[in-house]
Amino acid sequence: MRKICLFALSIFCLIDMAAFAQMQSLVPEKVWPEHDKKSKHYTISGERHGQSFYKKQTFPEVQYEPAETLTFDIYHTPDVMYHWYKVWAEEYPEITELYEVAKSYEGRPILQMTITNKKTGKHTDKPAAYFEGGRHGGEVTSSESVLWLTKHLLENYGKDPKITQLIDTKTIYVRPQNNPDGTNMYLFSEQRNRSTVRPHDTDRDGLLDEDPEEDLDGDGVIYQMRKLAVSAEEKEKANYVVDQKDPQGRLLKRVFDGKGEYIMYTEGIDNDGDGRFNEDGIGGLDLHRNYPENWRPDTGEDATGRGYTQFGAGEYPLSEIETRSTFLWLISHPNISVVNSLDTRVPMHLRPPSTSSSAESMFPKDRAIYEYYDKLGMSITGYPWAGDVYETYSTRGKINRLTGDPLKPNPLFGHGPDFGYFYYGAVWYGDELWNNGAMKDYDGDGERDDYDALRWDDEENGSKGFKKWTKFNHPQLGEVEIGGFHPKFFGQNGPPWNLETWISKQSLFNLAMAMDLPQIEIKDVKVAKVKGNYEVTVSWTNSGKLPVALDQAKRVKIVQEDRLSLEFDKELTKGYEDAKVQIVTPQLHDKTIYAGYTEAGETKSAKFVVKVNQSEPVKAKVKLMSTRGGYVEREITLGN
Repeated sequence: MRKICLFALSIFCLIDMAAFAQMQSLVPEKVWPEHDKKSKHYTISGERHGQSFYKKQTFPEVQYEPAETLTFDIYHTPDVMYHWYKVWAEEYPEITELYEVAKSYEGRPILQMTITNKKTGKHTDKPAAYFEGGRHGGEVTSSESVLWLTKHLLENYGKDPKITQLIDTKTIYVRPQNNPDGTNMYLFSEQRNRSTVRPHDTDRDGLLDEDPEEDLDGDGVIYQMRKLAVSAEEKEKANYVVDQKDPQGRLLKRVFDGKGEYIMYTEGIDNDGDGRFNEDGIGGLDLHRNYPENWRPDTGEDATGRGYTQFGAGEYPLSEIETRSTFLWLISHPNISVVNSLDTRVPMHLRPPSTSSSAESMFPKDRAIYEYYDKLGMSITGYPWAGDVYETYSTRGKINRLTGDPLKPNPLFGHGPDFGYFYYGAVWYGDELWNNGAMKDYDGDGERDDYDALRWDDEENGSKGFKKWTKFNHPQLGEVEIGGFHPKFFGQNGPPWNLETWISKQSLFNLAMAMDLPQIEIKDVKVAKVKGNYEVTVSWTNSGKLPVALDQAKRVKIVQEDRLSLEFDKELTKGYEDAKVQIVTPQLHDKTIYAGYTEAGETKSAKFVVKVNQSEPVKAKVKLMSTRGGYVEREITLGN
């Protein structure tokens, strides 16, 4: 009877397992619009009051499928970038780790790579730097710079002694695409936006994304529209005139309302009938205004109407997964001393503070470090500006071109650089690549402006960056002209043939900062028998060019003091005063030497006094621990 039961049970299990093996999900797997070869449209997730699908575009400046080799004379989609990261993870398994840190708002993977020699220790035991691109979906040059740096590091490991030493002793974290939703929309459609594609009421009218731009002439690009003022109402609004610098009449110059000949719009229609054009397109939140340091509410959300607000700030600090994933990674990896989270398109080494002056709010020693990197960066990249957001960035143009008034410092809230320094205590830059083609001051007026960009486009770029004004019969405005600078691959990002010049120089600056990371090293361990006890004197140095902690890092306690400990087998230290091994000094219960913070180039020493209550020699490990300087240990023997 029992055999029959067991036989029946086994048959039931086989049937059950077979049924389980054949089980299929009836939930269709999500297909991203960039992967859907059948669809002619690019669809964006989220419930909005405006359009969520657009004609799928392919731009000649973009590579949509991986080639046999990776070159930087063309832009790459997130999928193409991820292809290469997967290739590198297989090709360099000893020094890379590829993983998903989060999923974007729409659910796409956000991949990150750790680069370090695994044989020389854990990545968290080493000083580290973090480099990120693609936070703003349309600022694709930033992602290319992170991709270039990754390739440069991996291909030169074992060939370039400095890079080999860097990867053997430090950790580099790279995240090329922190906002794959925005980047894919940018590269697969005519649409563009600031950051995430989450619906947002930009114009505060109670509707979400109801008035996006439209490609009216069907060329796949959203250009400008200029309307010659004809009616009295239009003439009151007209605030542009033809700039006489350009003999072809392509450029317009801003003047006061009512003193112009033209009204300017971005290409599209007034979908919600409020008299404004394209003021509430796809998304509108800004991942670079969503950090917790000095965060302020979005436009219109200050109850008093008299306080500060910050456009695109989000519902609350870290409300967006893309920013939150960066924050959580950094907070859980306090070994990171250097960060650059890249953007476009002001050619500038951009750093904190964002809401106050450097002199007002930075520790003098920290400020000196930042000013050193400002100069170093400019010497490598040739950017015309380097400095803080609040003063240098805000006043770089000196005067308001329209009013002639001197520019004043202006705060940005919830900004990455403020978080990076005041909250995280790191050397944090938010560098901006590209310059709208304004390579030099052609007319000698002291500024690099649209005229200079137009001259460079004509002389060096084959006039490909500017579309000549072409008449178009607008359904609401009547006769207009469509044209202007190419917004994607001239205005916001450069022409592909010029790409590698920018991203390589930026990457070399990032690499230079990584080379300066702090590095705690044990110089010597001396063991001497004195009055029946053993004195263990440990000396160490910080061989890096950065301290193990900025003064701000000490203030906010993102780093601990450097600590020194002596570890024996637990059996030897059991029994208190009867233990076979007793650490007499330090007298603290945890027997740890707290050594403060080791400055760049500084050498320190500390002493343990150990009593050994046995004749046999004992082994111990000297452990030196620094939050940002690394972790090292050395084995010693006490006794003969």
